[in-house]
Amino acid sequence: MSAEFLPFARPVIDEETIAGVAAVLRSGWITSGPQVQRFEAALSAYCGGRPVRTLNSGTAALVLGLRLAGVGPGDEVVTTPLSWAATANAILEVGARPVFVDVDPRTRNIDLDRVSASIAPRTRAVMPVYLAGLPVDLDRLYGLASQAGLRVVEDAAQAFGASWRGTRVGARGDLVAFSFHANKNITTAEGGCLVVPDDATARRAEKLRLQGVTRSGEDGMDVDLVGYKFNLTDVAARIGLGQLARLDEFTARRRELARHYFAHFDERLGCELPVADFEQSNWHMFQIVLPLERLRIGRGEFMARMRAAGIGTGVHYPAIHLFTLYRGLGWKEGDFPNAERIGRGIVTLPLHAAMERADVERVCAAAAGILREALR
Repeated sequence: MSAEFLPFARPVIDEETIAGVAAVLRSGWITSGPQVQRFEAALSAYCGGRPVRTLNSGTAALVLGLRLAGVGPGDEVVTTPLSWAATANAILEVGARPVFVDVDPRTRNIDLDRVSASIAPRTRAVMPVYLAGLPVDLDRLYGLASQAGLRVVEDAAQAFGASWRGTRVGARGDLVAFSFHANKNITTAEGGCLVVPDDATARRAEKLRLQGVTRSGEDGMDVDLVGYKFNLTDVAARIGLGQLARLDEFTARRRELARHYFAHFDERLGCELPVADFEQSNWHMFQIVLPLERLRIGRGEFMARMRAAGIGTGVHYPAIHLFTLYRGLGWKEGDFPNAERIGRGIVTLPLHAAMERADVERVCAAAAGILREALR
């Protein structure tokens, strides 16, 4: 009998959470309400008491973060080309232009050594991305931003549960956007949140996430800015409460499995492995970069063969500036060599809290067999 198919990501939802969701559905209050308030309070406590506002996606959190930072038409935002398209799309959504900076080939995050040279008179903010849950050097990042008078909108979509020098991501800084998508370390099925620096900003975030509405008294209502329909539901918030209670457990499990990958992945195959950081990264993903120049097959064929072996993989991510939309805005092949090379060869291997060590060994053995056969 063949082994059960192993996806690269799978949420772990316990029975208590499922029962809690059923109770929310029976309550009749399924959109934003008491569960959202509970979830926001719990998230705020996790983030050191900073105000948190939940949203219906991590993308919404990025858009709101940019709006709150005052980014708009004609402005520029320095960011990385190696991320999910939402990072740059959010910048376009508010009328600004992304200014891409190549990545550090080791960490795969934005190369902070290159950021200063990309700051121009129209630059309003910096938006770093913590690929696979590995933060950038936050001390250097905020030092650069402070020196240039820039806001920081952290795309920490993949970094919930990560830390920098002992401080949780989200517990410091300016505006920090998290995602709770189904493949994240904790999930609300779909959803996200934005950590903001003060209560005044939190109140503005509340207006922006629900059509710019301000209510007063029993029947008072006003709209003084253009907002969105970005609110989270109570159903999603109840899932999030159950997930947040298990975050430490999930993070510890992911770190254990990542260590097992390093112990069993055959480095002689020539793949580039991620940075072995078991203190700060939350190990949202375990990604290798294939040595395509040494292989007789491409990434797609490698992934197809892994699927045939009962193992799911993913691509996170192609370089954003090479998508048709961004080529149309002037970017081209060769602009950011590190991001392009990594984007061509990166493969996400299975890593989630439902896995066992034997699953890691199975993945490593399958990858090794395929790559050895494919080597030139």
